[in-house]
This record gives sequence, structure tokens and C-alpha cells, in this order.
Amino acid sequence: MSDLHIDYRIGLSTISNIVREVCESLWATFKKSCFPTITEELIAKVATEFEERANFPHVIGAIDGKHIRVIKPEGSASMNFNYKHFFSILLLAACDSNYKFVYIDVGAPGKSSDSTTFKNSTLYKLLNFNKIKLPPPKPLSDKRLDKIPYFLIGDEGFGLCQFLLRPFGGKYLSVGKKVFNYRLTRARRYIECSFGILSNKWRILHRALNVEESLAENIIKTCCLLHNFVRDRDGITFEDTIAISGLIEDTTVDNSQPGNAIKCVRTELIDFFMKEGQVSWQMEKI
Repeated sequence: MSDLHIDYRIGLSTISNIVREVCESLWATFKKSCFPTITEELIAKVATEFEERANFPHVIGAIDGKHIRVIKPEGSASMNFNYKHFFSILLLAACDSNYKFVYIDVGAPGKSSDSTTFKNSTLYKLLNFNKIKLPPPKPLSDKRLDKIPYFLIGDEGFGLCQFLLRPFGGKYLSVGKKVFNYRLTRARRYIECSFGILSNKWRILHRALNVEESLAENIIKTCCLLHNFVRDRDGITFEDTIAISGLIEDTTVDNSQPGNAIKCVRTELIDFFMKEGQVSWQMEKI
């Protein structure tokens, strides 16, 4: 903004208002087209594409959080100081296998963990109260009888729940659990790549946002919206996904106890990946 102030001889407050109005206008105009309502048909399409591209069935999205660096917001004390030792605002996002965001939540302080932010998000509440209609559970293959529900996939920073799978923890795991972790991580990389594309395309995210917290949230939301707009316009360019910066795993421990149903889902997936659902290279990767 200081550069624009000097180049165009416009006051800093005027430039700030212009940026805010443009971000709000873009969000109001393109939100419905770039972030369509999550329906059963959309979820089924996302799940089909995940199975085709990532060889992981029943996935309705890969979810993760990204810390967007900001200058310490006024009056925030240490709320925005994260475990990476800088001030940030958390962007929680779920994406499909086209590197497009299907859901974003912006504004949680950097001190919050991914798991806490997810449990406070609109997406969690909609899924928890069945306000989002998921496709009916079905077997993983024609050879199986057990019906498996649809779910999100996340990293170790999330707690296991009825609609979210995470990897097995620990070092001394069985071969089946190692294969499951590899297959889940392989599918989950799409959200990491999406964050990498977002940061490398909209380079304002490579530096700390030195603006008011509300304007920073508007800028982040608009960058995500424009990211989806460009993905729709240009399609997939795999070269975009090569560089991924600033993506450190969240090691927050979640002490919530998952139900037996979701544990049975992981057991069924392990058996599927070791039999008819296996890929030829998976044993080399563990």
C-alpha cells in the first residue's frame, strides 16, 4: 500500500478502503459460483474423482489448516502467536482432487489448533447435525457386504470422528496400518498442494499482512476465491503443485475418543487396501 501511495499519489487510507471494497465486492459477486453449495451430487462427484486420482474411496475432501502470517493485530496479546513462533490467522480449508477449495474458514487466531478450529467451524456443525446430506454408505467393492460411509481425511492434527479419518499414530505399526497411512497421506496431499498453489499464485501470502485483522481476513478469503476462479478457468497445471512452502505438520494431540464405528471403517479400509484395493507400488513406499 505504501508503494501504491507513492506511485499514484493516493492517500494510504483511500488505498486501504479501495482494497477492502474490491475484496468485499469480489466475494459478494463470485462466492456462489466459486464456492457452490455443498450438495449430495457435489460430494458424490468429489468422491468419484478422489477414487480415480488418489485411489482412496469415499473421500469427500482433504482438510487442513494453514497459518497466514500477519503483523501482530492490535490488542490481540498472544492469541495470534502460533506454535511456529510467528503471528498468524488460521485458514482452515477442505479441497477436492482438482486442487479447488470446497470449503474455507478464515479468522481463527493463530494460537488455535486445526482440530479446535474444525470443531468450531460451520462445516463440522453441518456434518454433525446431518445438515449436509452425504451419499448413502455403500461397500468398497462388489466383493464386500459391509457398507462404508463417506468422510473427510486429515493429518494427525485432527481428532478421529465419525466423518473424518486420520492416520494411525505411533512408530511400530503393522504392515496394514503402514499401508493405510501411506494411502491416506497420498490422498491428503491434495490440500497441501492446494495451499502451495495458493501461496505461489497470490504472493501477498509470502509476507506478513500489515493491515487490520478484518481486512486481512477479507484478503485471504478473496485469494481463496480467485484461486478457485483460476482453477476453473485454466484447469489443472501440475507444474503449479511442485513447490510447496510453509507447510509444517501440526503436532497437536487430540484426546477425544472416537466411536467404534469409525474404527471399524479404518479396519475395513486396511483389509481393502491389502486385497482387491491395493496398488502395485504401495509396499515399496512403507
